[in-house]
Amino acid sequence: MMNGREKSDSAIVAKRHANKAGKPAAEQAEPRAGTKGNTGQSHMRRAQNRASMPQRLDRVRQAARQRKKERFTALLHHVTIDRLRESYLALKRKAAPGVDGLRWRDDEAGSEEHLRSLHARVQGGAYRALPVRRQYIPKSDGKQRPPGIAALEDKIVQRAVAEVLNAIYEEDFLGFSYGFRPGRSQHDALDALSTAITSTPVKWILDADIRGFFDSVSQEWLVRFMEHRVGDQRIIRLVRKWLKAGVLEDGALSVSETGTPQGSVASPLFANVYLHYVFDLWANRWRRREAKGKVIIVRYADDIVAGFEHEADARRFRDAMRLRLEEFSLALHPDKTRLLEFGRYAAATRKRRGLGKPETFTFLGFIFICGKSRRGAFQLQRKTGGDRMRTKLGEIRERLRERMHVPIPEQGKWLKQVVRGYFAYHAVPTNSRAPGAFRYHVTDLWRRTLRRRSQKDGMTWERMNRLADVWLPKPRILHPWPDQRFAVKHPR
Repeated sequence: MMNGREKSDSAIVAKRHANKAGKPAAEQAEPRAGTKGNTGQSHMRRAQNRASMPQRLDRVRQAARQRKKERFTALLHHVTIDRLRESYLALKRKAAPGVDGLRWRDDEAGSEEHLRSLHARVQGGAYRALPVRRQYIPKSDGKQRPPGIAALEDKIVQRAVAEVLNAIYEEDFLGFSYGFRPGRSQHDALDALSTAITSTPVKWILDADIRGFFDSVSQEWLVRFMEHRVGDQRIIRLVRKWLKAGVLEDGALSVSETGTPQGSVASPLFANVYLHYVFDLWANRWRRREAKGKVIIVRYADDIVAGFEHEADARRFRDAMRLRLEEFSLALHPDKTRLLEFGRYAAATRKRRGLGKPETFTFLGFIFICGKSRRGAFQLQRKTGGDRMRTKLGEIRERLRERMHVPIPEQGKWLKQVVRGYFAYHAVPTNSRAPGAFRYHVTDLWRRTLRRRSQKDGMTWERMNRLADVWLPKPRILHPWPDQRFAVKHPR
C-alpha cells in the first residue's frame, strides 16, 4: 500500500482529475467530477487507532486512482468494529426482518457484545451467510419484482465490505454509470441524459433493457471480474458466501449458480461491477473506435439509454451489444429494447417523410418527449409515466384503508410526507401537471376514506379542500432545469 499523504494532497489530486479537459459539450454527460463526496468521505468519529476510518480508505482510494491494475491483497482489516457499528447505524430502522427474525430496534442487534462477536467471526472465517427471504413487490407494469430480504448480520457485514470496495471501484467506474453509486442520484442520471440530448446532434435513441438482469448474472464471471482488483481471498470468500447463501421462499431453500439477490445491500455493487466489465468498458471502447458520429451513453443499473448521430451507428451498436451481452449470460429484452428517431431534428425529419410525431421513451419513471418551448424552439420534455402514478395511488389507497379510523391529524401528517416525497422526485420542469394531478387524486382518496368512517359523514369537497390546504403541500416545481444543475456539478 502507499505511504500516507496529507488530505490536502489527495484533494488536489481529485480536483485535478475532476478538471481534466474532456470531450465537447455533448460528452459532458460522461466524465465524473472526481470522487469528492463519495463513500468514505463522510465524517465519522476518530477510532482509537492511529488513523480514522475515512483516512484509511483515502489511502485505498488514492492507490486505486494511481495504479489502475493494482490488486489489493489486504482489505479485510478495514472491516473494523467501528465500521460495522457505522454500518448498523446506517441501516433502515423499519426494514422487514430476514430469516433470522432480527429487526434493527432489537436490543441484541446493535449491542457492543454482538458487534464484537460478529467482527471476530468475520475476521476468523467463522461468519456464515444466511439465505435471503423472498418477498414480492408489485411493479408499475402489473408484474412482481422479487427482492430478497437479508438477515440483519448479513446487511451489516455487506454494507461494511461494500464501503471498502467502493473506495476502489469508484475510481474505476466510468462517468456514464449512475446507478446506486455514492454521491450520484437518479436525477443526476436524468440531468446527464437531458443535457446530452439537448446539446448534441443526437438523432436516434437506443432504449435498451436487459431481460431479468439480477437473475441472469453469472456468479462465476462476477467473481472473476472482482478478482481483477481484489486479491484478498478473504473478501472473495465473503462474496461467494453471499452468492451461495440461496433464497428461502415458502419454507423451501433454493441455491442457484446464477443471479444476485435483489434487495441485498451488496447486490447494487455486484451489479455495477458486472456491467462495468461487460458493458461500460466495451461501450466506451466501441464509441471511440467504431462510431462514425457522436455517441452518448447513460446507464442507471440495468437501464441503458444510448444516443447516436447516425442511424447506422445505432443499428451496429445494438447488434454488437446483443452479442456482447450473450457472451456473459445476459440478453436484451426483445419487447422493451427499441431504436427510435429522437432529438431536436426528429420532428422536422419525420414531417418531411410524411410520418407522425417522434416516438417517446421512458427512463427512470419519466417519459421523454420531443416538444417545443413557447417560442417554438425544440424543448426536451419529461412527463411522469401514468403507470407510476397509478401504482403509487394504489399503494396509498391500501394504506389509507389501514388508517381509516386513525385521527385526521395523524392521517394528514402521513399524507403530507407521502405527497412531499412524490414532489421531491417528480416536480421537475415541464412536468407541472403531474404534481397537481397527484395531489388531487390523493385528496379524493382521503375524502372517500373519511366518508367510509360513518354513513352520516358529510365530508363535502369544500370541507375536504380546506383539510387538503392544511395538510397537503401545494404543487410547485422543485428542481432546476437539467442543464443548470449539470453545469454546477460538472463545471467546464
